[in-house]
Amino acid sequence: MRALLSVSNRDGLLDFARALHGAGFDLVSTGGTGGYLAENGLPVTQVSDVTGFPEIMDGRVKTLHPKIHGGILARRDVPDHLEQLALHEIAPIDFVVGNLYPFVETVSRDGVTLEDALENIDIGGPTLIRAAAKTFPHVVVVVDPSDYGWIAERLATSAGGEVEVSQDERRELARKAFQHVAWYDTAVAGYLGDGTRPAGDEITLGYTRIAELRYGENPHQEAAVYADALSAGGIVRAEQLHGGEMSFTNFLDADAAWGVVSDFADQAAAVIKHTNPCGLAAHEDQPTAYRRAFEGDSVSAYGGIVGFNRTVTAATAEAMRGVLYHIIVAPDYDQGALEILRKRKQLRILQVASATGPLAEADVRRISGGALVQGADVLAEDPAEWKVVTERRPTESEMADLAFAWKASKHIKSNTIVLAKDNTLVGMGAGQPNRVTSVHLALRIAGEKAQGSSLASDAFMPFADNVEMAAEGGVVAIAQPGGSIRDDEVVAAADRLGMAMVFTGVRHFRH
Repeated sequence: MRALLSVSNRDGLLDFARALHGAGFDLVSTGGTGGYLAENGLPVTQVSDVTGFPEIMDGRVKTLHPKIHGGILARRDVPDHLEQLALHEIAPIDFVVGNLYPFVETVSRDGVTLEDALENIDIGGPTLIRAAAKTFPHVVVVVDPSDYGWIAERLATSAGGEVEVSQDERRELARKAFQHVAWYDTAVAGYLGDGTRPAGDEITLGYTRIAELRYGENPHQEAAVYADALSAGGIVRAEQLHGGEMSFTNFLDADAAWGVVSDFADQAAAVIKHTNPCGLAAHEDQPTAYRRAFEGDSVSAYGGIVGFNRTVTAATAEAMRGVLYHIIVAPDYDQGALEILRKRKQLRILQVASATGPLAEADVRRISGGALVQGADVLAEDPAEWKVVTERRPTESEMADLAFAWKASKHIKSNTIVLAKDNTLVGMGAGQPNRVTSVHLALRIAGEKAQGSSLASDAFMPFADNVEMAAEGGVVAIAQPGGSIRDDEVVAAADRLGMAMVFTGVRHFRH
């Protein structure tokens, strides 16, 4: 019996190799792995001694040889295969233990060159693993060190060289092997791409499980959180400084909070409920930004998530006293702020870095039978280029509020209506089947704060009743994409009511 070992990650390898040797397996290995095993007292045969051919091209070619792959790929239930093994003096290989060059770790380093990246693309390893996985009824393939333990236990109790690894277990090991290679190739393809969007007729997504979750959106749904192979930062890789275990919906809401505040260059604070910002404000003084965000909808803020795009100060933490929040996300925290916030036992405190990496700008959504993929809703927009379509032009302050409301609108579920005043969200309507209902909800939430506010609509206003209701509630200016067949009627209504209106020429649907 023969086992081939060729790994980059040596965690747990020595004990597993000893288990294989103790069960009667002859150990065959490549240069680095073989030297490591020999240094630790294990008898090992180098691949070059099996093939009769030296490793060449700095180790690029070593296992790619018929005496290796013939021993792996031969079916033991096909007499002709066995005859060919005997004819060519090829010994069968019954175990393949392998994992791949550290490509992801290499390209994640600062200053990595293309030459460094290319040198860390494994060729022989994936070929070995795929060959063994293809022949799993006859060959046990192991790519995950977490499987070493239970297989070693089987080896210790094996009798007469028969290793008790069932066909179902071999099939699962093979599945893991193919998945491991697919993830690796996805990372390579992502690195070679342009880093912003998938391209071509075929795409794959490579994720690594970070943690299992208690459950999904509901207790009967299993769930886990995964990280993109090449990404850095973002909510997935946030450092949790305090609080209980994150849940599925915690991750969704925290990501929404981080996405909103990250979109603002000015200091901003957001309060999130069910992934929608119910409160949002920008102000140079952080406690003021927070208070204004909270006051945008103080009822909905209860039990919500708070996001900041600057280091959280002790003064801001003090301002948050007395309100139940489940999560705070921010790039950093003053020590004084942490001392205050950590007194809340259930509050989850996340420190987040901006996400980077291939597909970071892509939006991938599963649908039955497949997926939809689109670029992120990221666009450099200049309000100075918006088209004023009414007789009255927005004042300078109204234009500032329109710009704020417009940016906020793309983070709220459609149909979206946002009311803003003084860089503060004072009311919003989200996720309604018609736009006039969203206007009604935004006005109801804003109440008296709607007086003198500016409104942003994520898509065009199809009827004049939207404008009429907004004006009745106190709105004085509107930003919308334009493009409706009734634009003339809508603009005429705004003129009749003394409102200002601009067409942005851009839509920001968020379903």
